[in-house]
Amino acid sequence: MITTLIDYRGKTPPKTASGVPLITAKVIKGGIILAEPREYIAEDNYDAWMRRGLPASGDILITTEAPLGEVARVGVDARIALAQRVILLRPDSEKVDPSFMFHYLRSPQAQAALGRRSSGTTVSGIRQPELRALEIPLIARPAQQAVGEILDCIEDLIENDRRRVEVLEETARAIYREWFVQFRYPGHSDVPMADSALGATPAGWEIAPASTALTINPRVKFDRSVERPFIAMGDLDERSMGCRPSQVRSGSSGAKFERGDTLFARITPCLQNGKTGLVQSLPDGEVGLGSTEFIVLRGRLVGPAFTYCLAREDDFRGHAIASMSGASGRQRVRNECFDSYLLAVPPEGLGDKFETTVEPLLSQAAVLLDETESLRNLRDLLLPRLVTGQIDVSTLDLNALIEAEVA
Repeated sequence: MITTLIDYRGKTPPKTASGVPLITAKVIKGGIILAEPREYIAEDNYDAWMRRGLPASGDILITTEAPLGEVARVGVDARIALAQRVILLRPDSEKVDPSFMFHYLRSPQAQAALGRRSSGTTVSGIRQPELRALEIPLIARPAQQAVGEILDCIEDLIENDRRRVEVLEETARAIYREWFVQFRYPGHSDVPMADSALGATPAGWEIAPASTALTINPRVKFDRSVERPFIAMGDLDERSMGCRPSQVRSGSSGAKFERGDTLFARITPCLQNGKTGLVQSLPDGEVGLGSTEFIVLRGRLVGPAFTYCLAREDDFRGHAIASMSGASGRQRVRNECFDSYLLAVPPEGLGDKFETTVEPLLSQAAVLLDETESLRNLRDLLLPRLVTGQIDVSTLDLNALIEAEVA
């Protein structure tokens, strides 16, 4: 055996508002454990539920169903509880480098092998005996370590860019809240507050429905026969404004948008999960196509940065979610909800000042998102060849490859 495998079965303890973080299959994605949505079990239930074995830093987690084959590593804070459909793998470090194994499980070869051993028609899953039978082709132990270090280096760069994007976006949104929620904008002390439909707002500011301040699903003229960049729902990042086209399509169905528009997921659970993108990858004047499940928001009385920050606000999103209708699990936002959401529209000069203040932050985030995409492409190119020994790691100049890829 090169791996200890621990399966957590039985009825999961009741969820609590706080306690020990419970890692479910839905928060293991893209090689990491997502921070949200976070669930917990009570401290009193921890030892009994985790009696099969406690996680340690560096252990590998793999999902066995819905979805199958997502992996992540346990961090330094290893006091976590693992839900059903999550199995813990602990490599024998004398035979296999833990980082090598983690990356191998993400490779196309391993994912294909998991698929072949899975069962189920509606939902694919893998049973413990089949997972135990999964073969891991091992290259020499020193080469495994080198491969693990190379791929970890790329992952670290990707994570560093992600955190920088997060800081830039949060800074932009913090400025938005300071100016347009708390009304502590430059020069606010010189403007008296007045009663309005929203309560106390700066005197002279227009109170308007979102459907007046924004254009909802703007009409766009374009040649339907020409292939255009297409953004699918899966292209939207749940944690950032990133929305890069993944394909090209022609036709007229679905969303139509231009640079600076905000793509707002209308369907559950995509909206609740945070899928909202700012279109920055199109040249000025080019039209893009997208999923039918997008609502396109374009500023009319406000600018694109204001529109995106508004679309990220909990109050705005909560209002949209409350308007959802349709069958359970496939509910959609009603466009009419924007008629009843009121906002205080800043004077043109202040709105312009906000755009010039925040736009550089969002532009820098876009540059980092492009760099991240390049790094992911490099990782995905190298991964299957490194873990199978097709590339001699002793001659690999990683720095040169990274510089060439992100240039």
